Amino acid sequence: MPSLTASRRVIVASLVGTSLEWYDFFLYASAAALVFGKLFFPSFDPLTGTLLAFTTYAVGFVARPLGGIVFGHFGDRVGRKGVLVVTLLLMGGATFLIGVLPTHATIGAAAPVLLVTLRFLQGLGLGGEWGGAVVMSLEHGNPERRGLSASWPQVGVPAGNLLASGVLWVLSATLSESSFLAWGWRIPFLLSGLLVVVGLWIRVAVTESPAFAQVAAKGGKAKLPLIEVLRLHPRGLLIAMAARIGTDVAFYTFSLYVLTYVTGTVGLPRTVALTGVLVASGLQLALIPFFGGLSDRVGRRPVYAAGAIAAGIWAFAFFPLLDTGNTLVIVLTVVVALATHAAMYGPQAAFVAELFSTRLRYSGASMGYQIAGIFGGALAPIIAIKLVAATGGTLAVSIYVAAALLLTLVALAFAPETSRFPAVDTDTEPAPAAKAPLAA
Repeated sequence: MPSLTASRRVIVASLVGTSLEWYDFFLYASAAALVFGKLFFPSFDPLTGTLLAFTTYAVGFVARPLGGIVFGHFGDRVGRKGVLVVTLLLMGGATFLIGVLPTHATIGAAAPVLLVTLRFLQGLGLGGEWGGAVVMSLEHGNPERRGLSASWPQVGVPAGNLLASGVLWVLSATLSESSFLAWGWRIPFLLSGLLVVVGLWIRVAVTESPAFAQVAAKGGKAKLPLIEVLRLHPRGLLIAMAARIGTDVAFYTFSLYVLTYVTGTVGLPRTVALTGVLVASGLQLALIPFFGGLSDRVGRRPVYAAGAIAAGIWAFAFFPLLDTGNTLVIVLTVVVALATHAAMYGPQAAFVAELFSTRLRYSGASMGYQIAGIFGGALAPIIAIKLVAATGGTLAVSIYVAAALLLTLVALAFAPETSRFPAVDTDTEPAPAAKAPLAA
């Protein structure tokens, strides 16, 4: 078993790296909700401009599965550590370039084309980041506390969201609307360059995964990880995707669409919604590892399912509470919403990774997680905007979130309890998850 110091170093490196990656990703998402429609699609009405901005945002989700396949291949063939350095550079470089990108007013139609290109590169980097960070944390950690170990990269999501929302909140509170649109929005993108240097300094010091080293020593490395995942783990892949879709839809509705809804429909300043996201993300920093650790004691499925049920119920209270226009109520509404998400997200990393054998874990976990993102997070804000426009209300959005979470519950019902499986397997057969009966 790796030393405690080595395990902590890997956890810190994974947490810092994923925080920076998600800072970049959420920064784009927040900017799409707040300014990109005006800057890159000014010739359209506000609703269409916002939809187009979210469409460019969705491009990142389309790129993520490709990033998961490409970087997962090298992560299972060459090693986890080196791939994670490349993904951090790719993501950070693309984000920095967005900060210096000319707008439509300067270069016309070329501006949104370049924006989409850089968003695609962001997606490639993040697609390879998540699986590697989770696998490294899980394989370096205590075998009896895999849920807690794997949950630390998940903390990078609220940490990145907190950082992105915090920077945007400060700029929104200190700059006028015209200054923010003219140049203020660029500052957080340019900060990414400095943050990547810090992340690389921490990440290059970690050691390779001991589980991968065991597999490599026995000559068990996969030749074509993608093909072998599809051949040996089709059931695990479907379960991972279906379990994640509802989590993703709920999260991006609760944390991203809320920015558009509170500013555009409720008519409050953007700082109100950003405050809610900031407070809720701060709480998630503690809740995600709590629920990850809880899944080590009571199982992944019960904790995950409890979060899905709570989120599905809260989806019907979410918008009526936002409609009150009361700042405190709005903040508490977002806090409760993201608390339900933490109950799902805490055990999710270990649950997904444990569905695949060690030799295919990077590829399998990345594919299951990232493909689901296309049907979940990529479409959720767009579908929410269209549903409100078509129905004139938010009930349809709540039903949409609840239906996606029902799919998650169905997947969990057919999933094995992965916390019972061995931490490392060095053979070439499917992991126990792939061979378990339908009822766990």
